[in-house]
Amino acid sequence: MNDTTTIIERCEAKGLRMTGQRRTIAAVLQDSEDHPDVEELYGRASTLDDGISIATVYRTVKLFEEAGILDKLEFGDGRARYEDAKREHHDHLIDMTSGEVIEFVDAEIEALQEKIAQKLGYELKGHRLELYGVPLKKDS
Repeated sequence: MNDTTTIIERCEAKGLRMTGQRRTIAAVLQDSEDHPDVEELYGRASTLDDGISIATVYRTVKLFEEAGILDKLEFGDGRARYEDAKREHHDHLIDMTSGEVIEFVDAEIEALQEKIAQKLGYELKGHRLELYGVPLKKDS
């Protein structure tokens, strides 16, 4: 599923009108290593273009999500977060104390999900796994 095209290129290929502000927001998303929410995207984008409003960021992420460019992630903390829909597959572990989102890939989990789908009579076409936890207490 990995795609070497940028968010901007995929937006243009889908025929979305790419204004300067949309390009700025797309570039911020492209460069994000984390899972920013709208407020974080606004903060990052407005450092590049102080004319961007938070309403523009909301409208843009909604447009990108509806076009299949972004995935909307909701981890139960009331904040919708976003990531590039074409990133390599990974799962998420959410630290319930700090809100940190840790990405991971585990071959055993991937194989088990395939096995379960087959046992139930299905060919697995995709999945999303989110684990929620708190850090283990370390002995001093």
